[in-house]
Amino acid sequence: MLLAFNANNTNTSIGLCDQTAERVIASWRVSTARERMADEWYVFLPALLEAAGHSIREVRAVIIASVVPPATAAIAAMVQRQFGFAPTIVGPDLEFGVCARVDNPREVGPDRLANTVAAYAKYGGPAIVVDFGTATNFDVVSAAGDFIGGAIAPGLMVSLDALTGRAARLFSVDLALPGSAIGTNTTTNLQAGAVLGHLAMVEGLLRRIRDELGVDAPAIATGGLASILATGSPAITYYEPTLTLDGLRIIYRRLTGKDHSETAISD
Repeated sequence: MLLAFNANNTNTSIGLCDQTAERVIASWRVSTARERMADEWYVFLPALLEAAGHSIREVRAVIIASVVPPATAAIAAMVQRQFGFAPTIVGPDLEFGVCARVDNPREVGPDRLANTVAAYAKYGGPAIVVDFGTATNFDVVSAAGDFIGGAIAPGLMVSLDALTGRAARLFSVDLALPGSAIGTNTTTNLQAGAVLGHLAMVEGLLRRIRDELGVDAPAIATGGLASILATGSPAITYYEPTLTLDGLRIIYRRLTGKDHSETAISD
């Protein structure tokens, strides 16, 4: 089995991938604690896999995409120490069949490249990935399957936290789609402004990107907040909660040609 880590600024997604079945068979989301040590990254892994009916001993390879350098180093050290092999770390020097056709390819986050790989593999191109996380990223995939740029906007939680942190009479609210754009109390006012306002931003950027592409490209939603936002707009075509992890799974196969689908190692 292949274990994939996607470490972003707020959360880290972890996926157990069956390469023979070509799918992510279990996934989890944990906080990305920058001070978390290598041993601490390992502590919860056996319990997570066991709860999903698998064993840590089934893990034969690990791939990491990370935009948080301390987390990259800690996860890599954990893998080397606990599993006895070096993980594959996605970076600009790896060749896996996707070009970043932008001004500075080394600036492109590995999660955006993984999104590009997975979106093109499933839906072809052009396509647009909307990744709802700490930031809301728009990753634009060309007709040839390359990453050609996009947009980065403040994420929904970042925007809401900034607002409530600076306004004395406003408070945090549950992130939920309100039934109306006209709120009748402070909670529904905030939900209308924050949630529907964020969706309006997404719809506006998608419209502009599609106009520049000259085609009504599908928009694929993923990321930690996508489950809340993806169903709230007709501009979102598909919802793929494990898109980035699927991209890492495909990247690993391209890099190594291995599936690592063997059953558990015997004691």
